[in-house]
Amino acid sequence: MHPIRCEAVVLATMDYRESDRIVTLFTLCHGKVRGLARGARKSMRRFGGALEPFARLNVELVVREGLSSLRGVDIVTVFPRIRQDLAAIGHGGYAVELVDRLLPDGAPVPRLFRLLVSYLEHLDQGGATPSDRRFFEANLLNILGYRIALDTCAGCGVDLPADSARRAGAGGTVLCAGCGRYGAPLSAETVRLLHRCLGTGRFGAVAFSPEALGEAGPLLDGAIGTHLARPLNSLAFLRQLAP
Repeated sequence: MHPIRCEAVVLATMDYRESDRIVTLFTLCHGKVRGLARGARKSMRRFGGALEPFARLNVELVVREGLSSLRGVDIVTVFPRIRQDLAAIGHGGYAVELVDRLLPDGAPVPRLFRLLVSYLEHLDQGGATPSDRRFFEANLLNILGYRIALDTCAGCGVDLPADSARRAGAGGTVLCAGCGRYGAPLSAETVRLLHRCLGTGRFGAVAFSPEALGEAGPLLDGAIGTHLARPLNSLAFLRQLAP
């Protein structure tokens, strides 16, 4: 098989044998791929310091079923300012782990690739905020087909007008006042901001108030949690950083 060249973001790495490394890549052209980088732990010539989480690369790759072969890389950016800030490291690590855990192997998703790269660029410019994290999550769920139904009750199916009372249900669902009488309330402002997250493609354009974050956060966490077999390692680190 002939090698291909493609843009990629490093999602995760794992040492393998004495000198090799297995790298999980989110590539623009082939989706998520696991590649074996032979000699990556001993030779700096072929891979240098490129094989680190959330580095953006141009890779030379022989794609195979199972484990591909990583032949070489050119660094686009390692997002150096992210690596100098604990909050940015936490949010960047969370983003790549979330993509790794939710994205199936070998499924190209160009919109998600662009979303992830945009988020990393924003973090590199000092944008590590809770609002931007929730913006990323809402759009990621939407792109992967897990969009939260904000305007329909998950219990009885009734349409929910903009000014109607809503409650948060289990697993990131939205309920009417009757079906969700014991659920946490969702204000019209929180619903409006979540809609706005899906209507704009620019990080920094949506700012949640503390009250809206307190409502939107558990809803998004619940929606994400339904698709995870185990908790995210990076989430514990993010919680330690929270004020």
